[in-house]
Amino acid sequence: MHKYLKKYFSLNKALICIAILNAEPSLQGETSSKVETMIKEIDWAGISFKMIQSGESDHRLIWLHGDEKTAKIALEDYVKHYSGIAFFIQSSDREIPFMDTIVDPNRIFSTEGSSKALQKFKSNWNQTQLNEAISLLEKGRKTFLNEIFPTNGGLLIALHNNSRGYNIHSETQNSTSVSIKKDQNPRDFIICTEEVDFLKLEHGPYNVVLQNKNLGYDDGSLSWASLENGVRYINIEVRLGWLSKQKKMLNYIHYTLIHANN
Repeated sequence: MHKYLKKYFSLNKALICIAILNAEPSLQGETSSKVETMIKEIDWAGISFKMIQSGESDHRLIWLHGDEKTAKIALEDYVKHYSGIAFFIQSSDREIPFMDTIVDPNRIFSTEGSSKALQKFKSNWNQTQLNEAISLLEKGRKTFLNEIFPTNGGLLIALHNNSRGYNIHSETQNSTSVSIKKDQNPRDFIICTEEVDFLKLEHGPYNVVLQNKNLGYDDGSLSWASLENGVRYINIEVRLGWLSKQKKMLNYIHYTLIHANN
């Protein structure tokens, strides 16, 4: 009987170890009771963000598209268990109201990008009005970027979801290095702007691309702005609704690029 009990407990110990390795952030993170949290709102040209600061970590995370609910839930869970500063756009829609039109909030991080974004949904601007709109975005952009950019070599992590045909193959022509895994859905992938980060991530289980060179096309995205300003940027792109997958990918980034360096 003793021999069978020993085998039983050994088997259960192995199963527990496997469960821990595959756990989502909520099972592995720091306990929220140990982390002081500060919440405030910041505003950029009428675009509001809720900022949640947990602990003292310089790493920043952002949710930019209001219709990408899976990314929001994953980020909310993350800040309950890990240190960092998270930014949540205060909108439930992908595009946000701006003056008498709407814009994509991930296309206004440069002058050129703002001009394109403003004209996408309103093509009949007169030049004076367009210049005023671009100027309004210009005034607050630097201050906002100073808020969301880490200052000591930390990571800026953006969380996004897709529900259409967008996938890692859409990004390969803009990338200097690519690592595609056969067992991973091409719509679940990571974009990074630092080669050192890519070299760590390419050996992991997830699709990843490196975009560390300006290819001459300014789309006004946060990725582009991060590259221009020398900021370590990570985008975790996952199919809408696949919450467990996004949590696991964010957990992987945390333990590979953040926790490992502490």
